[in-house]
Amino acid sequence: MNRLFTAILLAVGIVAAYLLNRSGNLLTDTSSVTHEDMEIPAIPDEGIVVHHTGYTLAYSTVTNCPQWVAWALTREETETKATERKDDFRADPNLPHLNQVESNDYRKSGYDRGHMCPAADMKWSTEAMSDCFYMSNICPQVPALNQKWWEHLERACRRWASQEGEIFICCGPVFEKGKQKRYIGNEHQIRVPDAFFKVILSLQPHNEKAIAFIYRNTADRQTMEEAAVTVDQAEALTGYDFFPALEDELEARLEASADLRAWN
Repeated sequence: MNRLFTAILLAVGIVAAYLLNRSGNLLTDTSSVTHEDMEIPAIPDEGIVVHHTGYTLAYSTVTNCPQWVAWALTREETETKATERKDDFRADPNLPHLNQVESNDYRKSGYDRGHMCPAADMKWSTEAMSDCFYMSNICPQVPALNQKWWEHLERACRRWASQEGEIFICCGPVFEKGKQKRYIGNEHQIRVPDAFFKVILSLQPHNEKAIAFIYRNTADRQTMEEAAVTVDQAEALTGYDFFPALEDELEARLEASADLRAWN
């Protein structure tokens, strides 16, 4: 009888441990977590999730912008140049026809076609490079932001991927409540973001770290030092839960820090 009782307790313990591990609350071995588990945020009212070569996005049919775009970037990918930039901006056939924004929608708008997942991150694959020019990966960005300050951060991410071995990235637009809505578009109505977020995670053993950045969609000077915030602050602004697959204690520690010096 005692042996039976012991066996039952052992079985219950195993099942409980399994279920807790599946929930993510006790997940401490990050080596078992897939890229998608790690980089995809948890958000309310998620739009249409689309998987492309090299990245994944959630698309809003209300704003005609991505809600978020997420990908992992490795040292090997930054060092591989399998293709040149093609600039083949085009509608994403994975979206409903009414939401298939075209490159022409940006013509004479005064805004750049701003990549969320940048082309320079996708040079490791011809298909990935082509896929990143789907308009579902694009937001209206002020030219000075797109071509300078945001681009500075994109280059830093590639440097960090080479330095860390692999990083996990999620970025997207911010639409602030109470602000006047702005739109562009010839055939489709595209809402202009008020700002942009980017969150970055490294799981380099014994040197795990995370950081976030918020850039205003303006022509103002915006350095990385000025734009750096904690992931917790980015979550408060967006309402998203970033890197939810992390063990709770590790997630809380990493997401409370915004030490740019640790990355440089």
